Amino acid sequence: MPVYEYSALDAKGRRRSGIVDAVSPVAARQKLREKGEFPTHISEAAQSADTKAGQGLSVNVWGGVRASHVSIMTRQLSTLVGAGLPLVTALETIIPNTPQAKLKRVLAQVKDSIVEGGSMAQALAAHPKIFPPLYVNMVRAGEASGALEVVLGRLAELYERQQESRSKVTTALFYPFIMLFLGAGMMIFLLMVIVPSVTEVFADYGRALPLPTRALLSASDFLKAWWWVGLIALAAGAISFSRISSTQKGRLGLDRMILRIPLVRGLAVKFALARFSRTLASLLQNGVALVPAMEIVKAVVENQVLAQGIEDAAEQISQGSSLAQSLTGKPGFLPVAVQMMDVGEHSGELEAMLDKVADLYQREAQNAVDRMTTFLEPMMIILMAFGVGFVVLSILLPIVDMSSLVI
Repeated sequence: MPVYEYSALDAKGRRRSGIVDAVSPVAARQKLREKGEFPTHISEAAQSADTKAGQGLSVNVWGGVRASHVSIMTRQLSTLVGAGLPLVTALETIIPNTPQAKLKRVLAQVKDSIVEGGSMAQALAAHPKIFPPLYVNMVRAGEASGALEVVLGRLAELYERQQESRSKVTTALFYPFIMLFLGAGMMIFLLMVIVPSVTEVFADYGRALPLPTRALLSASDFLKAWWWVGLIALAAGAISFSRISSTQKGRLGLDRMILRIPLVRGLAVKFALARFSRTLASLLQNGVALVPAMEIVKAVVENQVLAQGIEDAAEQISQGSSLAQSLTGKPGFLPVAVQMMDVGEHSGELEAMLDKVADLYQREAQNAVDRMTTFLEPMMIILMAFGVGFVVLSILLPIVDMSSLVI
């Protein structure tokens, strides 16, 4: 069923806007009038390629929806379904209050698909850029078990924890990067604007300039003459990195490089282990079999080297190995984590143990980030002080020398 965007006036003359699904613009207007709204403008919303073609599977074109909006929508849907509302009614309640237009249109299409007889998992699967396989498979398991509201609650919690983790890392690293950016900008300004104007006084200096002053002037002259080369190099580097990271081989090489950098390696592995364990626990708790769950979760670790290890482990599990045995020796899977999984398998509490693994490495990763920022912040201040001090010293040395000659 087509989806229409509209602007309307309510009975009190207040302007409203939103979306409505109907078979035609005339039917959409009639539907709005029945609700007590009088449309002033109505137009069909853009449809995804699969909707236009009338097919169940296609590429989703609603990319760009924020994970936070999906998380909030999932939490709201869990609450409404848990309160006893039918799924379609719950979606109709959520859609008007969804802040992002793209997500509104997608949810309207999901609702229409359910009204036409499809399952929620099938409707979500048509929009893979917004609802990844993890989301779809958990919903499918929830529908099969009759515990959809529980599954939606777990999905919302999973999204919220991932966002909380990323938010903490971003917040922790924000100040050092701002300091680095401001420090670099300040040094460029000093070298290109301040230093040339101040050092004009040295033009008639009859003696050899001190070494720091000569170095400063050389850096200033080079930056003024070749600044465009730096911009070209930065642009070329950004384009090259984008192209390399967009290919599977290039991404694999970059991920291998990340796992060889001493400080970064520990962080990347711990965050990946936390995501892997948390997601696998959620899938197993909702009835997804271990091998399909491993296939789904390999995309969550966001590192191709670890993903290859998970894929190999899934194949070993399908041949009869346990989870712990299949992960032993795989890149990034620390012995402590594997041992905890082994204990969970033997005790029959694998899901609970995976949650404990996730909590453990989430805490360790966050502590490592905190330690790193505690070290980086004073280092940034020291580097900025050293740079400014060098500039001041380089300018003052010949001035002091000239003053001594005058005396």
